[in-house]
Amino acid sequence: MKALSSSLIPHHYRLSSSHSKSKQLKPNPQLLVFPIRASVLPLKPIVVVGSANADIYLEIPRLPNPGETITASTGHTLAGGKGANQACCGGKLAHPTYFLGQVGVDGHGRLIEEALEEGDVMIDGMRKVDGVPTGHAVVMLMDGGENSIVVVGGANMQNWPESLGVDDIDVLRNAGIVLLQREIPDWVNIQVAETAKNAGVPVILDVGGRDEPIPNQLLKQIDILSPNETELARLTGMPTETPSEISQAVSVLHDMGVKQVLVKLGAKGSVLFVEGEEEIWQPVIEASKVVDTTGAGDTFTAAFAVALVEGKTRNECLKFAAAAASLCVQVKGAIPSMPERDSVIKLLLCHS
Repeated sequence: MKALSSSLIPHHYRLSSSHSKSKQLKPNPQLLVFPIRASVLPLKPIVVVGSANADIYLEIPRLPNPGETITASTGHTLAGGKGANQACCGGKLAHPTYFLGQVGVDGHGRLIEEALEEGDVMIDGMRKVDGVPTGHAVVMLMDGGENSIVVVGGANMQNWPESLGVDDIDVLRNAGIVLLQREIPDWVNIQVAETAKNAGVPVILDVGGRDEPIPNQLLKQIDILSPNETELARLTGMPTETPSEISQAVSVLHDMGVKQVLVKLGAKGSVLFVEGEEEIWQPVIEASKVVDTTGAGDTFTAAFAVALVEGKTRNECLKFAAAAASLCVQVKGAIPSMPERDSVIKLLLCHS
């Protein structure tokens, strides 16, 4: 077996499991076999601004036809939402991670708060909003791990402050990278992206969320746009079935001013397009079993961001993200499926 590339070696610092307001970094003893790259410490945090949902899972054999009632084999509620998913992924991958978002003052809000804390995410910037329920989603999980999802915005879409608070601005300005999605209002994303861009902090926008055009004011603030192939087709109005079609669709985004496009292709892997350069294709790292694909896209995006902010090459970022996503789909639930960093490293070692 070849040695793992030195730039893929983790910094093996994770957040303390203490849920105090001020969390300290401490060594992860499981990863001390890898040398520390002290020159890049301390790590700049990932800041995720986005949604937090209670995911109501229904396991069904297939989607019901119009007018038809079918029976779910099981049903349960887990913490989720694209923003919370990506934040938990960053935390579990041993990178300091902040989450800025909103939940209601209810049981679902407490569920999300506990899940984020257990994922070693710093949640001082998560607001509790009176009079509005926590966002929730109905996840219809079918045989083979495929899913269909219906989202109710709740606190994700309502009662946001008109402008960012001083503390939030400070967190954003000191970030290593900012992650956004489309399950909160566009005007909030625009404020966040502008604040980050003015501070020289790169921004990744995951296209997942509302099925609406992305405002140009938001697009021009984004460093990396990350759709899946369905979202890419919707954004551009072009087919995305073949590599050639995907490349042509991405060219439309380049014409719209987006310099980098990270396309998630599910079982076909992923591809990173940088305007003026050759694209980088990353095949999927096969999972031993596929149980639930709900959190795979969020895991991939967050893991890519972790590797990027830690100074990995683009190829290595893609490989690290592919390994994390491969582990994710083998566990039921979005946040519960987010892999620990040592598991990702072990999988990379097996495929090196």
